[in-house]
Parts: sequence; C-alpha cells; structure tokens
Amino acid sequence: MTRRSQTRQTTFQTVFRRAAFPALALGVMTFFGIYAVVGSNGALAYGDYQRALKKREADLAMLKQHQAVLANRVQLLDPTKVDPDMADELTRRQLNVVNPNEVVVPLK
Repeated sequence: MTRRSQTRQTTFQTVFRRAAFPALALGVMTFFGIYAVVGSNGALAYGDYQRALKKREADLAMLKQHQAVLANRVQLLDPTKVDPDMADELTRRQLNVVNPNEVVVPLK
C-alpha cells in the first residue's frame, strides 16, 4: 500500500468512528419519534381511543339502566312487603302454572 491510500483509509476510519455514534443516536431518536406518532399508543391512535370510549360509555349507560330495572325488581321482592303482582309473576314462571283460559305470550 502506498502512503496515500493508507492516509485515505485512516481518514475514512476516523470520520466513520466520529459519525457512528451520532448516526446511531439519530436513528434511535427517529424510531421513537415515528413510534410516538404512528405507534399503538401514538398521536394517531387518539381517535381510536375516543371511539372506544364513546362505545364503552354507551355500554355503561345500558348496563346502568339494566341495573336500575333489577334493583326495582329486588325492591318489589322485599320480604317485609312483597308486591302481589311480582309474586304472582314469579310463581307462575317458575312453576309453569297457567289457567286454561289464559294465553302465554313469551317475550324472549
């Protein structure tokens, strides 16, 4: 090897060594920057979270309404003062007792 090619190789190695760490750091920062925007928890996923929140709030409202219906039925079955219509409905449903002149219309 000549002195000139040795100098050129040494210069290249020096530049490569000096630029390797900043280039690697820039690559890592770019990766995390892109992930912050388009990743699963990134800025673009915010709309998906809002849609999921609206759906869950609707589900919660429906469940609270169902809970209120069940709480009312429990209140009507209070052992100290049972509602006669509720007691009649429950006994007929569980014992499958129907008069011959009645028509049973299943709701479900």
